[in-house]
Amino acid sequence: MPVTFAICGCGSRGLEAYASYQKVHPEKMRIVAGADCRPGRLALLREWYGVAEENCFASGEELLSRPKLADVMLIATQDRQHVPQALQALEKGYHVLLEKPISPDLGECLQLQKKAHETGRVVVVCHVLRYTRFYAALEALLRRGEIGRLETIDAVEHVGYWHYAHSFVRGNWRRSEETSPMILAKSCHDMDILRWLAGEKCLKIQSFGALDHFRADRAPAGAGTRCLEDCACREGCVYDAEKIYITGERCGIRNGKTGWPGNVVTGGPPTEESLREALRTGPYGRCVYRCDNNVVDHQTVNMEFAGNIHATFTMTAFTEKCCRTIRITGTQGEIEGNLEENRLTVRRFGQKEEIISLDGSGSEFAGHGGGDAGLASRFCDLIASGGSGALTGIDASVESHVMALAAEASRLRGGETIDLKEFADSALG
Repeated sequence: MPVTFAICGCGSRGLEAYASYQKVHPEKMRIVAGADCRPGRLALLREWYGVAEENCFASGEELLSRPKLADVMLIATQDRQHVPQALQALEKGYHVLLEKPISPDLGECLQLQKKAHETGRVVVVCHVLRYTRFYAALEALLRRGEIGRLETIDAVEHVGYWHYAHSFVRGNWRRSEETSPMILAKSCHDMDILRWLAGEKCLKIQSFGALDHFRADRAPAGAGTRCLEDCACREGCVYDAEKIYITGERCGIRNGKTGWPGNVVTGGPPTEESLREALRTGPYGRCVYRCDNNVVDHQTVNMEFAGNIHATFTMTAFTEKCCRTIRITGTQGEIEGNLEENRLTVRRFGQKEEIISLDGSGSEFAGHGGGDAGLASRFCDLIASGGSGALTGIDASVESHVMALAAEASRLRGGETIDLKEFADSALG
């Protein structure tokens, strides 16, 4: 029998990244209910997954007020809705699959962790990178000691200039007080991976970063408020909304790109006409220098783990590609990797280097290097088998959230070094 799911939040992540696993493996997953404030998204829920109209609700709260409808509640609403809805779901008897981040409030993260233990229910957070072949292979190399004792990790998240403009300047995650700080919203994946690869607790953290470019004082002369209406700079502007969503090779609908991010702009499968209308009237057509965004566009983090392991992490908007790269050193060798290319290069000192090419698509549009589908598969198996041994359970996820939130605290304090145990204890009062 398939594991049954109800969905709070039928946006891109809930309705497409995770629920789409049902289309490939209906014997393992079945969507039976869902909630969203947008009627168009509920219409897609019915059309794509055959959900009955009586099981479609206008809000997560309405869905959660009903008797339990499924085995699992998939929560993919906005960041600050996650914990209240997850707590209700646990009380109703659901297992919970929770889109990251848990919450920008560490106290809420710890509250959910406590409730999960009290109810004995499974709470898995969608740190999808652990479920990719790329990071799984990398972690296995380290655990086998292929490069000796681990010494350093240098990781970079290349957000992509167009992705950053879409999600973090014009889009839903542009303001930290409404959603989460950038290091949590975008890079708690990376904090989780660094903790996993290190195999040790993070002890201290330090961070620097700023919003440097996407500000009104950086606007070129003649910049308007909307790309399609009153801008004299469109021809030379790489952030022009028409270039990104309509004519661009990477995302433009004229080049056959009808999925993310264009479908987010229109709220459903886009056409050129619907995109133009959305860009004329909605948030994604605004000039990137005239938005109300405040999250950083670049940030660095220094980390000290137990066992004298040290790591650095860089998040930057200013890259052509949307990908992740990593370099790891050990006492007997080094490893370099590129998630987009799904390739690891292993250099054992004094030996010929080894190139490991991993199966699966590494495209920047391929669901986090296959991690989205990998998570859905592992989670369905976990619930079907009784729910033990979660790879990204609540306990592991809270550790990465402590790291991310401590990094943001350090950044706001001018790069102060923060002791993570003291920082976590302070959230407990």
